[in-house]
Amino acid sequence: MDSSLASALAGLVGERHVRAAHAERLAYAMDGLPTHHSLPGLAVLPGTRDEVVAVVRLLADLEVPFVPRGAGTGLSGGALADHAAVLLVLTRLNRILKIDVANRLAVVEPGVVNARLSAAAAPHRLHYAPDPSSQTACTLGGNVAENAGGPHCLKYGVTTSHILALEVVRADGSVVNLGSPGGEPWGPDLVGVFVGSEGNFGVATRITVRLVPLPRAVRTLLADFSSLRAAGEAVSAIIGAGLVPAALEMMDRSCIQAVEDSVYAAGYPRDAAAVLLVELDGRSEAAVDEEARQAASLLSAQGARHVRQAADAKEREKLWQGRKKAFGAMGRLSRDLVVQDAVVPRSSLPDVLESIAAIAARYDLVVSNVFHAGDGNLHPNISFDARDPETVDRVEHASAEIMATCIAAGGTITGEHGVGLDKLRYMPLVFDGDSLAAMHAVRRVFDPDERVNPGKVIPVHACREWAGVRNAEFGMRNVRSRVDSAFHIPHSALDV
Repeated sequence: MDSSLASALAGLVGERHVRAAHAERLAYAMDGLPTHHSLPGLAVLPGTRDEVVAVVRLLADLEVPFVPRGAGTGLSGGALADHAAVLLVLTRLNRILKIDVANRLAVVEPGVVNARLSAAAAPHRLHYAPDPSSQTACTLGGNVAENAGGPHCLKYGVTTSHILALEVVRADGSVVNLGSPGGEPWGPDLVGVFVGSEGNFGVATRITVRLVPLPRAVRTLLADFSSLRAAGEAVSAIIGAGLVPAALEMMDRSCIQAVEDSVYAAGYPRDAAAVLLVELDGRSEAAVDEEARQAASLLSAQGARHVRQAADAKEREKLWQGRKKAFGAMGRLSRDLVVQDAVVPRSSLPDVLESIAAIAARYDLVVSNVFHAGDGNLHPNISFDARDPETVDRVEHASAEIMATCIAAGGTITGEHGVGLDKLRYMPLVFDGDSLAAMHAVRRVFDPDERVNPGKVIPVHACREWAGVRNAEFGMRNVRSRVDSAFHIPHSALDV
């Protein structure tokens, strides 16, 4: 990229906050997903909201595309920029601007780390509910971009349920305010449109979030099972009984053993086919005790070998550390890991898990499952060595079959990790041409020239090729045929 651009950016943010050297840019060539690599032309790290505006206006004047990026913990290749684009890194915008206890809200910059906000609110008996497993590293700007979830979102809702207002810098450098601190949108719900837009609509520079009271009572149960099917059926039994746990998480044997072999060992039974981590909370000790009793009874009735309750906060923290650090623990299994992110109806969990196991066996791959069972958000983790092209090919085919299996079960291709680059090829399996064209049109309202995070989320060729073609007239089989041809998905993955 032209050195004059690096000099111009340095004039806005300071020379030490522009990354132009090859080695410096390599630090930004990946996000948390190892199967996509892209070296940005430049990386720029503004330190204030005004610097963000100045940088974006300069890039607009020069018609240079850019990609907003937070901590880089994303799992879809969504925060990568190519050689023709500037990476706009927001980690220096890391200030908590206000905690309003009376109105239970906080105003933060996009680079604030998720866990840091809850720590700051804790003395006021408040917290920020969405808790991704990467919450000790991921930033709130990235959470907004991806509409991030987390274990406790079963009861409390994902990111979009907790964002009240946003200050957004659009692609031309203009600044708009969406939503209201009072929580009621004035006009269309543009906050709801922006959250989850994966950086396609602009840059959030101020985020007003809802804080919720810390629960007065918490009970955490660990149940282990001799089969994945029994564990999956127990999930449906708990929800079907009318209980709404704060969290309901599942781990299979491969994941359990990786955790127990690591520094995050939590005391999970190594011989279990699966464990369920069930957390209930509320404002009344007696009520939560009764819910925990009911949950334990249901788990036992569904075949749990043992059900134990964490004795205190320290034991509860240990159980959760094992779950939240599971992805890191799986680094013991191989040098590379692909984390998938599909959603299926809870009632389909047992069948889908068995299908995933069959796919893993067919492609001779290790697939470990750790996921948000309560809302059917699956995270099959494929361990492999990316240095072996033949193995990479098997991983790609297996991933496609897993996605097709989840779609066939009535599910969809992402619950919280986003589409980014990784799931572009699957979008036409879920949305017809008209729907994709509508999404594309909304994107162009915010960014008419499509310079913000270009090439992500929406397969534009599909919009152009299929716009105006009704799904009923076209037929899903033909859609699949075209997707197979365009994206090289194996027929076996689409024949569902």
